[in-house]
Amino acid sequence: MYKVSLMDHSDLKEAYEIEKHTNPSPWSKENFFSSYEVGHKSLVCRIDNVIVGFIIFSVTNKEIHLLNIAVHTEHQKKGIGSLLMETMLKQASVMGVLKIYLEVRSKNEKAILFYKKYNFIKDAVRVNYYTGENSDDAVLMSLAI
Repeated sequence: MYKVSLMDHSDLKEAYEIEKHTNPSPWSKENFFSSYEVGHKSLVCRIDNVIVGFIIFSVTNKEIHLLNIAVHTEHQKKGIGSLLMETMLKQASVMGVLKIYLEVRSKNEKAILFYKKYNFIKDAVRVNYYTGENSDDAVLMSLAI
């Protein structure tokens, strides 16, 4: 059975391992830990007390910026990403959020389809947004709640 809860400081190491193995250009450990320290909201999904996914988002006034979502490769395609997204959307509704924004790699077709499933729309493209070895454009998407 899956269990979603707020990320705790003690969860950061385990969640960061998922980040390193699922993101083609993972956040640095410092950025990942700093995100928690500065107060970004974070949820984790556990199976038998083992973290198998997480979602990180920033809340400002009546908006959310979805910063990161990842599911351990062995647990993908089992509804964990959907559970995390739906939990965040419920929290957004309770907080009176009006809009959610995100950026996604243009080459990440699975993620774009995932967001479209939740009625996110494509707003724009930022050319060469992701730099480095795995450079890519960013598709900017939003969802009005």
